[in-house]
Amino acid sequence: MYIGYSRTPGGWLTFWITVACATDMSLFGYDQGLLSGVVVTEDFLVVHDLVGTSKTKTLSTVTAIYDVGCSFGALVAFDIGERLGRKKSILLGTTLMAICTLLKCTSYSLLQIFVGRVTLGFGNGIDTSTAPIWKTETSSPKWRGKLVFLEMVMNILGFSFMFIFVLFATVPWLPESPRWLMQKGYEKEAIEILSCIEDKRIDDPYVVAQKNEFEYTIYYERENAIRWRDILLRRKTDSTDSKSLRRLILGAGTQFMQQFEGINIMPYYLPTVLMRFVGLSDSMARLLTAVNSVTYLIYTCCAVGLIERMGRRGLMMLFTAGQFFAFLNITILLRYAEANAGTVEGQRFGFASIVFFSLFYIFFGLGMLKIPMTNFVMVEITPIGIENIGWKFWIVWTVFNAAFLPVIYFFYPERDFVLANRTLEDIDAYYRSNPSLIVIKDPDAISVKRPLKYIEREDHEMKKIGEIRTKKVDDLMVEHVE
Repeated sequence: MYIGYSRTPGGWLTFWITVACATDMSLFGYDQGLLSGVVVTEDFLVVHDLVGTSKTKTLSTVTAIYDVGCSFGALVAFDIGERLGRKKSILLGTTLMAICTLLKCTSYSLLQIFVGRVTLGFGNGIDTSTAPIWKTETSSPKWRGKLVFLEMVMNILGFSFMFIFVLFATVPWLPESPRWLMQKGYEKEAIEILSCIEDKRIDDPYVVAQKNEFEYTIYYERENAIRWRDILLRRKTDSTDSKSLRRLILGAGTQFMQQFEGINIMPYYLPTVLMRFVGLSDSMARLLTAVNSVTYLIYTCCAVGLIERMGRRGLMMLFTAGQFFAFLNITILLRYAEANAGTVEGQRFGFASIVFFSLFYIFFGLGMLKIPMTNFVMVEITPIGIENIGWKFWIVWTVFNAAFLPVIYFFYPERDFVLANRTLEDIDAYYRSNPSLIVIKDPDAISVKRPLKYIEREDHEMKKIGEIRTKKVDDLMVEHVE
């Protein structure tokens, strides 16, 4: 029996789990926000021997190696997340981050900063890949979409080592994922946690229905386990193919699109860009970067209300178009700023581009931010691209944003982007129904609301459980009378 949550009402339990998960995301956001100012600081560059254009590749690797660590941490989390559970995995990653943060803060050599950043990233990769799963498996379907937004808000807001202590203070007293517990055979504990999260009795029809869905899904996954080789070769393991390869491509595709729309140029390198192309001083470039980050945060919060009306698919299409517009104008303005460098006219073009950098932040915060991030490539290539091809570097991101619009429109169903009002089992059921590759003609695929057939299935299950429960009570009453 877990302690610390059993008397906490469902809403408050969800709140504290969300606080822990959102705090986890803030640690990633802190590194992004901090490093954008650090990489243009003279003291940092001198101490680590990174001064001059000949050191551009080394500097980009120092910046990006953190994300390599995150990638390895995320891969390792596949295994340890199942072995240790969600809570212990997060605490393991947080412990690594605490140690490596101290190592990084005391760095006086290139080797030390390399080791500190890659190991810090490893711990954060474990945390940020585990936290969303833990939150999803311990929250009601109606809240999941909104809670994703809160996590991403904390990604932007994160600013201090103190969040590590918040994680140590909250995670040990919060419940484990009921789905993971049932996988490991702890059925009693799983049902208790479900009843606490929903703030209902253990024998409530809804709690029993959720338990039954977990049991079926776990049984199905065990009986139809599929190897990576089978996924890649599209080998079916049963008669009801769940479209594993398609789901893998769609999931990885959103992460690819998010990064290649250009977002991680901004948090890591916007001061560098403003100093290079606009001619701003170090302090002014950092100030404008801070203003853009606050704008980013505000508009990310505004997106919470939009998701209920438009769904994640609609938001992504609309604001990817906005990002294309912003990058198109950035490309044009920086081209003329570079062509007229050293003149008043060139400076005006440079200052005008700042408006569209801000617009890009706004559009990304409203649309694509809510997709988990994988960003090593972006962080590695940006300094090299700026150094070697100048304003033409921005053409790349203009083209990518334009190209992603039809991909989202034709191939991405709504359920892949937002889990609000849907269960994870709904998604499995959808793909087992052998849906068309092109989604725009399928109302269930692009509906913002939960499709009626899934609601009816759940209602039928709950009604059946209620009837069984009533029959048991009647039988007990008859026995008592006799």
